[in-house]
Amino acid sequence: MRQNTIRMVLAAALAIAAASSCTTVDSASVGIRFRKWSSNENLRGGVEGTCRGWVWFNPITESIFQYPTFIQRVTYDPFTVNPKDAAIFSMTPTLAYQIDEAKAADIFIKYRKPVRELEMGYIKTCIFEAYRTCANNYTSDELMANRAKFEAEVRARLDESMNQEGFIVREFTTKIDPPASLTAAINAKNEAVQNALKAENKVKEAEAEAKIEIAKAEGVAKALKIKGDGEAYYNKVVSSSLNKLLVEQYAIEKWDGKLPTYSGGDAVPFISLSK
Repeated sequence: MRQNTIRMVLAAALAIAAASSCTTVDSASVGIRFRKWSSNENLRGGVEGTCRGWVWFNPITESIFQYPTFIQRVTYDPFTVNPKDAAIFSMTPTLAYQIDEAKAADIFIKYRKPVRELEMGYIKTCIFEAYRTCANNYTSDELMANRAKFEAEVRARLDESMNQEGFIVREFTTKIDPPASLTAAINAKNEAVQNALKAENKVKEAEAEAKIEIAKAEGVAKALKIKGDGEAYYNKVVSSSLNKLLVEQYAIEKWDGKLPTYSGGDAVPFISLSK
């Protein structure tokens, strides 16, 4: 009975030792095998190399540290940044990055921290420094007018600094919030521009309406002139015709039937109007 108990204890101890001596490194991660202490100066920080899959190690003297190699995405709280005219801008960055597997051991040797701590430490410092350095080249108005250029410059600085350390920048965007005073000034300027455009449009509309009225009046005047000229011509012709006829009719009505004193041609009988 006692021997069975000893065997069971030994088996349990071996199982525990085996479990603690083995781990798995996911295919989307890279494992770093390192000695907990080492007097060998050739081992940088005790790092023996990288590993993946099932990994056996001595838990007393060794340990396995893992870094994910898939893309990490983090959105930071707003940064306060000052352009060269000392205004206060708020920058809210979103970063997508990936650890370079070839440099994972170097990252561990230098920082010996997991990714979340690196995001709030080294990477955050890189972003702030990129913002600060690039913003110093702009005034507030220039920064607002060249936001895409500013973000591209910040991204270039991040590529330069982070890639050297083994962090590959995949995406970087920034939500830029200007100071309230500048926002109010921009809104006022936009409103003034809109009001000016509205006033200009009203002037053009009034000019167009005036031209329409003038054109209408000119058209009416021309029509009246044409009508008047026609009536005058008509009256002149009719008047000249009617005068001759009326004289002849009047002479006939006054003729007493006697032969005229003089006659000839188309002359009408001469009648003494006194009679």
